[in-house]
Amino acid sequence: MLLVRVLPVALALLLAGCAGGPPPDVSGMIRIEGGDFMMGTDDRRYPYEGPAHRVSLDSFYLDKYEVTNRQYAAFADATGFLTESERLGWSGVFDPRSNGWTKGDGADWRHPHGPGSSYSDMLDFPVVHLSWEDAAAYCEWRGARLPTEAEFEYAARGGLEGTIYAWGNELTPGGVHQANLWQGQFPDQDRTLDGFGSHGPVGAFPPNGYGLYDMTGNVWEWVADWYAPDYFAQSPSRNPQGPRNGTQKVQRGGSWLCSENYCQGYRVAARMMTDPDSGLNNLGFRCAGDSR
Repeated sequence: MLLVRVLPVALALLLAGCAGGPPPDVSGMIRIEGGDFMMGTDDRRYPYEGPAHRVSLDSFYLDKYEVTNRQYAAFADATGFLTESERLGWSGVFDPRSNGWTKGDGADWRHPHGPGSSYSDMLDFPVVHLSWEDAAAYCEWRGARLPTEAEFEYAARGGLEGTIYAWGNELTPGGVHQANLWQGQFPDQDRTLDGFGSHGPVGAFPPNGYGLYDMTGNVWEWVADWYAPDYFAQSPSRNPQGPRNGTQKVQRGGSWLCSENYCQGYRVAARMMTDPDSGLNNLGFRCAGDSR
């Protein structure tokens, strides 16, 4: 895994002159009414996604869209915050020409496709090349937080119970693409039948039942939880927060690199894990807030 390093969030925010952040702000968020749902899957192909278990959650707020370059630029301009990839001068980039992950020199959130590219040309695209700490720092500045893994899956399901995808059990119902995914044999060919050969602007596909966009596909999203492969077998049934510690953080939602022959990360129960100091060009986030 391609790695970068960061100061703890609180220290980074203090040095940036914004410790504490503004008052909590739920503008741009949707209130998700609490309830219970069946989390995870018993599909034996993905043992780290199970067992399926009943979870109950309090109400919470969640960003309607993935955090965009426009929004992250406002944070960076207001605080002077520098991300890990900016300080190191590189980030993790999937290169279709080499069919693998590479050290993308000069890639960071300001240069999503490396030197010569600019976030200013992609203001409404999800911000990428951010570590977990970079994402958490932005949420803290907004008076928010990253969602828990349970909150993300509950919200992604959009009120549907037991379906494979956020919209039902067919990947492309009626031949209509519901998310920015990889069509074709990964990593050899992306047929781009959904109109995108990389991540695209937020809100390009229909929202789910809760009015949330891109909870599936486009970019994976950081969540608050540490990762443990057996956590679902022992997690509390109410408001689970994930393991107390670990070496990797969970990401949810799948990305434009997810295909039928690869990770199938567009399944609503799918989960992935990544070192928290990793920045990648298919990994973003959105913020959550407590209900008041």
